Amino acid sequence: MQTIAHLANKVFQRYPEKMAVKDSNRSLSYKELQERVYQLYAALKEAGLEKGDRIGILMSNRLEHIELDLAAAFGGFIKVPLNYRLHPKEVEYILGNAEPKVLIGEKEYISQLRTDCKQILIGSEYENWLSVQRPVEPLIEAGEDDLFAIMYTSGTTGKPKGVMLSHRNMISGALSLALVCETTADDIVGHVAPLTHGSNFLSHISWLFGLTQIVFDKFDPADFLHDLEKEKVSIIFMVPTMVNLMIQSPVFDPKKLANIKSINMAGSPIAASKLKQAIEKAGPIFIETYGQVEAPMTITVMPRHELAGRLESCGAAGPFVEMKVVDDEGAEVKQGEIGEVICKGPLVMKGYWRNEKATAETLRNGWLNTGDLGWVDEHGYLHIVDRKKDVIISGGMNIYPREIEEVLNKHNGIKETSVVGMPHDKWGEAVIAYCVVNEGAVVDKEELLELCKNHLASYKKPKEIHIVDQLPKSSYGKILKRELRSSGGSAVK
Repeated sequence: MQTIAHLANKVFQRYPEKMAVKDSNRSLSYKELQERVYQLYAALKEAGLEKGDRIGILMSNRLEHIELDLAAAFGGFIKVPLNYRLHPKEVEYILGNAEPKVLIGEKEYISQLRTDCKQILIGSEYENWLSVQRPVEPLIEAGEDDLFAIMYTSGTTGKPKGVMLSHRNMISGALSLALVCETTADDIVGHVAPLTHGSNFLSHISWLFGLTQIVFDKFDPADFLHDLEKEKVSIIFMVPTMVNLMIQSPVFDPKKLANIKSINMAGSPIAASKLKQAIEKAGPIFIETYGQVEAPMTITVMPRHELAGRLESCGAAGPFVEMKVVDDEGAEVKQGEIGEVICKGPLVMKGYWRNEKATAETLRNGWLNTGDLGWVDEHGYLHIVDRKKDVIISGGMNIYPREIEEVLNKHNGIKETSVVGMPHDKWGEAVIAYCVVNEGAVVDKEELLELCKNHLASYKKPKEIHIVDQLPKSSYGKILKRELRSSGGSAVK
């Protein structure tokens, strides 16, 4: 297996005049991208970077993400993408942990930080920094097992951890995505989710085929549909929240998705009822993948032609993954039994940056312990039950919040929901549900309780249901259950 830089050089040679990347400001052919990547590599070397040094990247979605990926790949530098939606103190923590030699990004985000790191601001400063360099092809300094990126977890349970991903990890993920997205050389890849996270994994299929990438800087359902049609995007990554907002938009028109071959949904679970609605409205254009930053995107894959018939599964093991479900002692459980999902293979991270303790806890005997609970059916398809840490134990019984969330989401008036366990004097924990209602809908709590009564065992029914305006979420759109737990646990009796 080669590196991202080797793959990039091949498409530079094969498709010099083809559009490589476009955002709202400009577009670059592969020849122009090649020149800028070589200049950027030279600028980074002149700034004192050597193989293994880190580059902090702090900016919204724009084409500079793409060229920085490639310059890092050529130099054996390690990119550290930073979500611009993070609080400045969160960014400062990551910078302190990763210790990048240079920080490249937009002024509005960098100006809020207290850091001694060398800074290059996107705009005239960045362009001048590149323009004085000669675009000479560099020697490729990285190998397939060298680090390409340190991507930080969302920190839903504590401080973010830096996931170390090699070129082998990234290319394995790209190959898996290319297969499940049914990619051909004619496809156009869109990016509307952050290029600091999930959408970046999809980006790297471009170096396999010489694809055009379209970078969108914001997500507005109405404008987004128009832009997808205008740019003829055929493959795109979207989190379930985006999909839901898109199909619920008053101006949603499935005709505008005529060019779409596959929308890769990942990043957080989606209720089967919401997924069914999306397919009914938009057609069989959705694929589902399950993964973690620690094993990017494709621990399991579900192609579009299978999804409608397996709404409650997240797919079968991807092509570069060995997966099994185990009990607390690490023994594989029987088919249909619930246990923790573990996996191994070239997709799995090298470990956590400067965190040997967390690495040892998560990587055991070569297997990644995901912390997700699930079961496998007779055909090898995985059904995720919940996060291990989110299981509610009430009266000695295990209750899986996602099962209750699936039931509540059956109500047409519910937009999204989250279920947590709160301390309870008698039962240990009580089931508490938080629900967000669709705009204009009127939902009575008693209706929801009746719905639960009709679909769930008595001990699983929520003790309380709270109708809220919104659910607390991380900068990556994941629901923060810890904030729900801290909001009212003492009031539950």
